[in-house]
Amino acid sequence: MKSSLKSIKACAAYYGPDAPAVEKYLKAGEKKAFKLGNRGPISFNSQGLLSKDIIDAYSKFGFYIFENVINEGELNDIEKDLDSLRSSFPTGPESLVDSRGNPAMNAKSKALTIVWSKPLGDPLGGTELANGRHQVKMFEPKPSSDAPETVPLILLGTLQFSDACLRTYAHPKLLKIAENINGKDFAPFNEALFIKEPGIGAAVSWHQDGVTHWDSNDFEEGIHGFNFMAQVYGSTAVNGVWVLPGTHKVGKIDIKKLIQESGSERLDGAVPIVCNPGDVVICNRQLLHGSFPNCGFEKRVTVNFGFHKRSSVLGVKGGGIHSESQVFDEEIISRRTKPLGYAIEARKEKYPNEEPYEYQPFKESNESFIWNNEARKTLVDYNLEDLSI
Repeated sequence: MKSSLKSIKACAAYYGPDAPAVEKYLKAGEKKAFKLGNRGPISFNSQGLLSKDIIDAYSKFGFYIFENVINEGELNDIEKDLDSLRSSFPTGPESLVDSRGNPAMNAKSKALTIVWSKPLGDPLGGTELANGRHQVKMFEPKPSSDAPETVPLILLGTLQFSDACLRTYAHPKLLKIAENINGKDFAPFNEALFIKEPGIGAAVSWHQDGVTHWDSNDFEEGIHGFNFMAQVYGSTAVNGVWVLPGTHKVGKIDIKKLIQESGSERLDGAVPIVCNPGDVVICNRQLLHGSFPNCGFEKRVTVNFGFHKRSSVLGVKGGGIHSESQVFDEEIISRRTKPLGYAIEARKEKYPNEEPYEYQPFKESNESFIWNNEARKTLVDYNLEDLSI
């Protein structure tokens, strides 16, 4: 792991009289994170089941860090796509053109694609957006005078914009983990890029992702699914996601009360998810998590994609955050699963010597896919039907 000490000091300086407390908190959290024992390579037993120590650690803490999952070549492909995407981003929230005056990459999108923020801001905290799940606003430091007016924080519907991210979505070991956690008929959720540029990257206020099943009679720790978070450049205590281990089991949390008890937004017991490039985190969506504004020197881009238990979405009315609220029937789930079929084929084409993942619902339905330009067109606005619970 690269030392984040310089960034910790630089970040703390933004907090004025609280700087010593912030520096102490970031250092202590990082130290505690490495003591949890919830990181290591992906490991399956002889029956193809995820190793028991991984399952136990994931259940205990609500997250696990799989090390060295994405190799250097695949990371380079993702970085190339990111560079291309950045050059074709709109110039701002109301713009349809990029910096060269060409149509922006999302100019014709019907679905929400980019969430914007002011530099070092917290665009969701303390608002009614996303069903009000971001209950408090994080501290918003003053950015440098040369910072842009707005910065992108989240890119949604990633699979239609990046072939490299599409292929990573079909990583066979990660899909095997999804099968182990959510069953062979697991269903997709949502895909996104989280972008935290140094000195301007926005905060994401403390929250729990799930909205639909908190009062369900069948409530359990995995009912709202999980996210994979693949790290392109790594993550630190400064630019990374912080979590409060174990909170995925306790139900919906009064975050305002928790912050009051801790004395600030620096929650007692929270730890950062610290990763190297190529590491992939599995994070329970019920786990309380958030991120501070990136006041440090390292950028973070996270390739985010999640999965549900089919029982959590079939016949269930969605939460209305990532897509319009509707009851998810078999037809909707089937349509939303098609991008996974194209992703598997795209990955097979790129990595012919790799054993591809076989998705049980495709086998049962004898559904087959071909990855080509026509298939690529079908991905446009696919995220209008994200299975949002």
